[in-house]
Amino acid sequence: MRSPGRPGVNEHREVRRQFWRRIAEGLSSEEAAAACGVSQPVGGRWFRQGGGMAPLSLVPPSGRYLSFAEREEVALLKAQGKGVREIARAVGRDASTISRELRRNAVTRGGSLDYRAVAAQWHAERRGRRPKTAKLAANQLLRDYVQKRLAGTITDVDGRPIPGPNVPWKGRRHGRRADRRWGTAWSPEQISRRLRVDFPDDESMRISHEAIYQSLYVQSRGALRRELTACLRTGRALRVPQARTRRRGKHFLSPEVMISQRPAEVTDRAVPGHWEGDLIIGLERSAIGTLVERSTRFTMLLHLPRMDGYGQQPVVKNGPPLAGHGAEAVRDAIADQITNLPEQLRRSLTWDQGAEMAQHVQLRLDIGLEVYFCDPHSPWQRGTNENTNGLLRQYFPKGTDLSRHSITDLEAIAAVLNSRPRKSLEWRTPAEALDEHLRSIQQAGVATTP
Repeated sequence: MRSPGRPGVNEHREVRRQFWRRIAEGLSSEEAAAACGVSQPVGGRWFRQGGGMAPLSLVPPSGRYLSFAEREEVALLKAQGKGVREIARAVGRDASTISRELRRNAVTRGGSLDYRAVAAQWHAERRGRRPKTAKLAANQLLRDYVQKRLAGTITDVDGRPIPGPNVPWKGRRHGRRADRRWGTAWSPEQISRRLRVDFPDDESMRISHEAIYQSLYVQSRGALRRELTACLRTGRALRVPQARTRRRGKHFLSPEVMISQRPAEVTDRAVPGHWEGDLIIGLERSAIGTLVERSTRFTMLLHLPRMDGYGQQPVVKNGPPLAGHGAEAVRDAIADQITNLPEQLRRSLTWDQGAEMAQHVQLRLDIGLEVYFCDPHSPWQRGTNENTNGLLRQYFPKGTDLSRHSITDLEAIAAVLNSRPRKSLEWRTPAEALDEHLRSIQQAGVATTP
């Protein structure tokens, strides 16, 4: 009996199934590998080989077949010299099942029939494989159709090819500001749906968009090269599990600080002291912070200068935010501006879910300002601030270096905006509206003095 070779380390399905279950829970490949007792390089290799997709079913196998735990028990009893029927009684299986297992899944290297659980599991899984040829691999016409519309050459009006930039394949997603490979770039769903239009009577020319994705990402299917993922709109070389994207939420957020918990008085703009904030970003990661009061539209600008060493040393991952708009810098800038106002004018602040507000708890403890966060991708929940940012772009256009502006420059621009009449204020200026409110606070304080 010829041996098929040496089984791989941690190659049996149960370990891989545990690994992909951890991936489905949102863990990284390194974390999932550690949880399953395999090395991090092995976990990373499994993830890349599967294209980010589980290549096997995560449903636990039925009890019809021997599990790895049962094979370990069989191997232990066999080493102790137990007979087939005694092993069968101990495992709870039929004696013929144990006899067949010891004979068919034995280790044959060296000419003897030894039984080891790992090798037996490997034999059983290898024998149980039922590889099915992918539809794209078997149908040449269908494969050519998909590849032409996914990665076809772009041509001009005369049919001459336009190659576009030369982008080498690096096996990972290209950055947002890097060149991308040019191609026809139909999405898999567009290709799948268009087949019914181009071949209405040919049922062999049918394929789902999920099958196209799997052919791209799971290389064992042998149909489409993974390099063609560069022609997808995302350019993503590996699929990202849905649970992992859900874990990307900001760690500093909790239900208590979401905009749904914000007091109702903030919405009707009747009470001043509720602010909206954001950053406007410029060239080379420069930024200016903006604060706008919802009731009076009064604007304050935050000076966020770059830290020492910016541009003089390489960027360090998770290192200090040398660009100047890290969480601590933004916290200090807001505190410096807000503390100059009366207590009645620092009630709350609404911000988007940017990481620059990770220090919001400390900000609340320092100056008593309640901070609330908008829902993801909901800029209209800070409509006043978004409108003000649009006005500020007249003075701080996109694509310019905002770090060149001094505190004096920012104060001057803020004064210009605060002295501009607004229709929403019945053509009063934000400065006049705020001054009127401050006088009313002062008069109310004098009237209540005993």
